[in-house]
Amino acid sequence: MEVYGYDPYVSVDAAWRLSSHVKHITNVEDIYRDCDYITVHVPALDSTKGMINKDAFALMKDGVKILNFARDILVNDDDMIEALASGKVSKYVTDFPNAKIAGIQNVITLPHLGASTEESEDNCAIMAVKQIMDYIENGNIKNSVNYPACDAGVCQSVARVTVCHKNIPNMITRFTGAFAEKGINVSDMVSKSKGDWAYTILDVSAPADDEIVEAIKAIDGVVKVRIVK
Repeated sequence: MEVYGYDPYVSVDAAWRLSSHVKHITNVEDIYRDCDYITVHVPALDSTKGMINKDAFALMKDGVKILNFARDILVNDDDMIEALASGKVSKYVTDFPNAKIAGIQNVITLPHLGASTEESEDNCAIMAVKQIMDYIENGNIKNSVNYPACDAGVCQSVARVTVCHKNIPNMITRFTGAFAEKGINVSDMVSKSKGDWAYTILDVSAPADDEIVEAIKAIDGVVKVRIVK
């Protein structure tokens, strides 16, 4: 199988993880024109609603197979039913059965339970363990409900301190000032916010102790301070 992939927002990290056998496509219309099987994996946005429609079908090969594992509103159901009836689309596999599309000939509907397969449950458990380990060992946050994703990698400095705090002005200046008062240089820092909350990782050039922790805790708006290393 030759695999083509289109993603206008692909990150550098995601690009590095791609197999060298995946051909990166820069125009989604090339996917429509060239592929025998088209799988949809995009978020439901105003710009993507109904993106698989009669105009898209007109570019596709006769007998194309379409697999939708994203959201049902990405596909125009009326246009899909017409394309199935004409043979333009030979099979439509959807993880989002609804009253209009379920029962149509050559439609395969799935019960939206992909996250509950044995393999998915194992992968979720492994992912959770890795992310918790990364938080404990490096202070990095991924997939938090209330706090932003914040990743400073593995600490290469003498020490690392993390601060959970309110997302209010002048916090970073006060953190670095607290270290400066103790004669400690901040060699690297990452700070991210999400709504009312923020999280800051500070790598410093000297060992951190309870004294510096208490100094940062005393800053109005600080929720928690932790010495990671």
